[in-house]
Amino acid sequence: MCGIVGYIGLKKAYPILIKGLTRLEYRGYDSTGIALQNGSLRVYKKKGKVAELEAFVKDKDTSGNIGMGHTRWATHGKPDDINAHPHESSSGRLVLIHNGIIENYSVLKSALIRLGYDFNSETDTEVLVNLIEEVQKQENLPIEEAVRQALTQVHGAYAIVVMDRDDPNKIVAARRSSPLVIGIGKGEFLIGSDATPIVEHTKNVVYLEDEQVATCALGQELSIKTLRNEVATHTVHKIELEIEQLEKGGYDHFMLKEIFEQPTTIAECMRGRMNAEEGWVRLGGMDEYMKRLVNAERMIILGCGTSWHAAMIAEYLIEDLARLPVEVEYASEFRYRNPVVRENDIVLAISQSGETADTFAALEMAKQRGALTYGIVNVVGSSIARLTHSGSYIHVGPEIGVASTKAFTGQVTMLSMMALILGYERGFLPKSQYQKLVQELSLIPKKAEELLQKCQKQVEYIAGEFKDASNALYLGRGYNFPVALEGALKLKEISYIHAEGYPAAEMKHGPIALIDENMPVFVIATNKSAYEKVVSNIQEVKARKGVVVAVVTEGDEIIKKLADHTIEIPETEEPFTPLLSVIPLQLLAYHIAFLRGCHVDQPRNLAKSVTVE
Repeated sequence: MCGIVGYIGLKKAYPILIKGLTRLEYRGYDSTGIALQNGSLRVYKKKGKVAELEAFVKDKDTSGNIGMGHTRWATHGKPDDINAHPHESSSGRLVLIHNGIIENYSVLKSALIRLGYDFNSETDTEVLVNLIEEVQKQENLPIEEAVRQALTQVHGAYAIVVMDRDDPNKIVAARRSSPLVIGIGKGEFLIGSDATPIVEHTKNVVYLEDEQVATCALGQELSIKTLRNEVATHTVHKIELEIEQLEKGGYDHFMLKEIFEQPTTIAECMRGRMNAEEGWVRLGGMDEYMKRLVNAERMIILGCGTSWHAAMIAEYLIEDLARLPVEVEYASEFRYRNPVVRENDIVLAISQSGETADTFAALEMAKQRGALTYGIVNVVGSSIARLTHSGSYIHVGPEIGVASTKAFTGQVTMLSMMALILGYERGFLPKSQYQKLVQELSLIPKKAEELLQKCQKQVEYIAGEFKDASNALYLGRGYNFPVALEGALKLKEISYIHAEGYPAAEMKHGPIALIDENMPVFVIATNKSAYEKVVSNIQEVKARKGVVVAVVTEGDEIIKKLADHTIEIPETEEPFTPLLSVIPLQLLAYHIAFLRGCHVDQPRNLAKSVTVE
């Protein structure tokens, strides 16, 4: 979850590292630090955000054309100057930055203490850098070989970058389970935990595979070996990311920009995969395995957080339209309960980053047990994309705001297309209904644009009414129950207001006890099915002096008379209502957080990509 950037080349390293850390701050912001090599190693680190590091080094020596930087999301040790990365070895010869968790660090630390090593921090990372130094000393090894041999003793996840004071023209990087990408420029290499700090300098990248060690040396070609000391071949990929996508584009926050990008990103997700005029949907990732997909007995969908909510919508979509049994699982729990996975199962994983550690581990287990694995991810070349048998990219562009918005609607769009294909191919969607739904799905981007234009001011006003609430309840039924969960999660994540999502009918099985005039209740009431039941739920809230904000379909006069506030979405087919009903809830969370003075793009304690278990 931490952000890593490295540079070796002919340019001054410091400006590249600071700019890279700023772009990576969504991955971690408890503390930041840099190390620079220029005849000697200089390490500067500080608790807090990148701006605080910049202020700290303002009068320091930042010369040198080799260096690395780190922005931290704390795992071992509280956020402070000492626990911040980079970490130096006891002698000061080596310096290292790390994303991940070394699971056997305690055993290694005890062994190193017996050998005379001292430790200043509470981190597993300081253990690792001293382990590498000890291995290097014992055999008088070059740094890349010391890293390789030391990592054979390590259990856990890591993406690391190491520099050696006595080998000043070289940077070594390695990974297991945590992402690392190497950019190849003219006479230079860049290293990043993702492509965001690299794209400004080169579009040519190599994605390190698990248990690979890369050596980037001035004037030499990139060299990669495995932990087994085998030379590894590598492929240079061209990244499509544009620098403009990493800027706010006039918006106050990335989250607001990404909410307003959704009409475009939903359309991009569909582009080339759907033809409304001819009435068809096609996903290349499904084609090769269509027979197995159609004949599957069960689909298991894995996700965490917002991706789990998208998976829940998929359960409704696929069971409704394709009549295929679906089980939705928290990826973090799946592999720890000895689940039943069969060879005729489909295991579908959803992850924005494609690097979610829990989801990756669950997929590995499912694949070992013979299931067909399919990934829905956003980041091209990510670990889950490489692990699965097949999959589809949602193509919504980089999502910088920690609270997911456009990735969620991209995931639901992709899952809607999959459900349509499966329903038609399995014979449960007649051609006329299939084509009608294809046509309606194609209209969602335009309807999302209309919705954003119409509801912005209204949502701002409603946010002002509830910015001081302590608790909130979100209710939905059917397709919109997962939207209630997602709306509550967004509010919790960025405004720090306690919020819970429930199936509307479950309200009277406990949560109704909480309702009073101070408890806003947000009801997603766009369902054609069970409409009268939702109306009854609203009446139950009002009878207890609850304040109701209802998301309704345009023209709904019944709920408008009952609710304190209503937000209208354009009418669409019920399976596609989540793509529209979630948008005002995203906006509401944003504006409430903004009015409360919260850091919208980087909410406390959260990181964008959860790459540790």
